[in-house]
Amino acid sequence: MREYAAEHDWLTIVQLPSYAPDLNPVEGVWSLLRRGPLANVAFTDDEHLELTLRRGLRHIQLRPDLIDGCLTGTGLTLGQQPTTPRRDQ
Repeated sequence: MREYAAEHDWLTIVQLPSYAPDLNPVEGVWSLLRRGPLANVAFTDDEHLELTLRRGLRHIQLRPDLIDGCLTGTGLTLGQQPTTPRRDQ
């Protein structure tokens, strides 16, 4: 990979930590689900869990501001190279 990157000036590689939940917008989505539809529920079976997850994800999908908030929480932006990762959490 390093050889390939060295041969292509347009390619920038940023080394990220092996585990960095604070840089992963999906962690924000899971947080919304855990605090919302999954909170304090005793699921009766797998189908009940799946239905609840699907409804919760659909709720988030239809509200772009929630998705934007999950991205903003990482300190990253779309279409730009990442800056120094946040370490304040």
